Parts: sequence; C-alpha cells; structure tokens
Amino acid sequence: MAKNIIITGTSSGIGYELVKIFSTKGHNVIALSRNILPTNDLRLSNVYSISFDINNNSDHKVLIEYISKNWKHVDVLINNAGVLINKPFSETTTEDFNKVYSTNVFGVAAIINNILPFAKKGSHVINISSVGGVQGSAKFSGLSAYSSSKGALITLTELLAEEYKNSGIFFNVLALGAVQTKMLEKAFPGYKAPCSAGEMAKYIYNFSLKTNSLSNGGVILVSDITPKR
Repeated sequence: MAKNIIITGTSSGIGYELVKIFSTKGHNVIALSRNILPTNDLRLSNVYSISFDINNNSDHKVLIEYISKNWKHVDVLINNAGVLINKPFSETTTEDFNKVYSTNVFGVAAIINNILPFAKKGSHVINISSVGGVQGSAKFSGLSAYSSSKGALITLTELLAEEYKNSGIFFNVLALGAVQTKMLEKAFPGYKAPCSAGEMAKYIYNFSLKTNSLSNGGVILVSDITPKR
C-alpha cells in the first residue's frame, strides 16, 4: 500500500536519493527544498516538490495546506535538511550558531509540530543527526555549531518519543557517520567516504518503513566511520 512521505533537504545527496527510491516503490512524496529544480526534473507523477525554507512560516503554511487538501495524513516524515558551518570556534559568531540551530533544531521542531495533527498510529518521524552529535563520540575542531546542534536534535527526538509514546507515533534518530555528500566535503575537504548517498538512502528507506514498530526514541549509529584529520 502506498504511503505518504515527506522529506526535507531533497535538492541533492541523501534527500534526493530518498525521493527517487520512495517514488520508484510507488509511494507519494512531498519533496521539500529551497531548490526544487532537481526533483522537478525527475518528472515523477507521485512527487510534489515545494520550494521550502524550514525557517519560513509562510512555507510551512503552504505545506499544511497541501496536506490538508490532498493527503489528510502523513505516514513518514524524514528530517534530512541540515546546515553546516566549518570554522574555528573563536571565529564562530552568534549569528553562525543561530543559522545552524535555526535549521538543524528549531526548524525541525517546527515542521514536526505542524505535521503531528496529520500523523496517525504507526506514523514514523525520523531525524537525521550525526555521529558527531553523540555523547562520547570523536569530535572535530571547526564543527562546534554543527555537532552541538546535532546533539540537541538527538535529545529532542528522545523527548518526543517519551511525550508521544502513548499515541502510536514513533520518533527515531539516525546518527550518520561518513557519507559522501556535499556537506561531508565541506566538513572534511578531500575526504572520500566509504558510503555513498544512494547506499545510505536505501538504509533509511528500509528503516523508515520496517522499523517504526520496533524502535521508539532510538539513537541508531549508521556508517559509524569518522574521517581522519
């Protein structure tokens, strides 16, 4: 049976590959990204692309309106969009922290809040974090804003799983290691990851549809490989 799937950060990398996988499998997809040309160019009848800034309330209203008119409910929400700033802590400004946290934490909280009225028993919310946000993991200089925001996202996911545990809605977080994406290249220039965006997308696809009844509030480390500097 076709599911209704929302994915953020779909212009490239893991999000783009997820759109292709879900649509090929016959599911309905809303692809959210500032740049909708890549997903529009796929010309898939079961994919609806929305130019979406996760920090723009007007864009959230457009999303809600579309769901209300066309779907009524949401089965899976994958919060994949993220912002990374790579610079020494001494040069990282309050504005830099606000930019990263606005997308990686506050924006995720906002979209979850807006989607919850359309969630039903069995709906699954997956937040994409980073191994760098896991307590006790290897940390790297230059990523103070990014990794700390991903740590906050992990805690937010655990809190939501607890708060909604009697609703039948599941919340899990995937803490990704090295995956070959533009964001990895920005964090670790020249490093070649052993895992491609397509391979990770296949894992997330299976996890989103087959694991929701088995895990709630889980912090799952995936491709737990960290680059060497």
